[in-house]
Amino acid sequence: MNYLGHIYFSNNDPQLAVANLFGDFIKGKKYLEYPEHIQKGVLLHRKIDNFIDHHFEVIHLIHTIRGQLPKVAPIAIDIYFDHLLARNWDRYHPLRLPVFLADFYSKIDLTNEPYPADFKQFVNLLIERNWISYYPTEEGLYRMCQGVSRKLSFENALTNGHTVFQHFENEITSCFHEYMRDANEYLME
Repeated sequence: MNYLGHIYFSNNDPQLAVANLFGDFIKGKKYLEYPEHIQKGVLLHRKIDNFIDHHFEVIHLIHTIRGQLPKVAPIAIDIYFDHLLARNWDRYHPLRLPVFLADFYSKIDLTNEPYPADFKQFVNLLIERNWISYYPTEEGLYRMCQGVSRKLSFENALTNGHTVFQHFENEITSCFHEYMRDANEYLME
């Protein structure tokens, strides 16, 4: 899952959610150099990533779209699942997405947190530009695919990710709901 999924699985704890997002910015055992609450978020991030990487239906879906999105099918699935989580937010969370995001953003304070400057800048941009609010729309899906494609250091077909989603929307949506059922059981215990 991408940003929204990691925030969602942080159990409505903004501090844990931010630390969870930090999981994309830190590799190996470097997380052990941070306070316990940040370590907990990084480990949750890795648990979420590991669960989706080994989920049977997700693996099958990756094989289904790999021909259209070689090398980036798993990345596309993360983007698609965030798009679908945003689109189906009311099914999974009691607060409407805009209300949830406003509340989440208002509780983030990185002032005394030992995160690196690049991560703090990322979080500030996430809030200022309110990227996640675009996730439920087709335009938002298009933007996510374009943005992630540009960040990758290799040639990729993710710029076509939105059209691949449209072509396989039923299969992707079905897999997403199965994954969410299983992930809610596993990750929210």
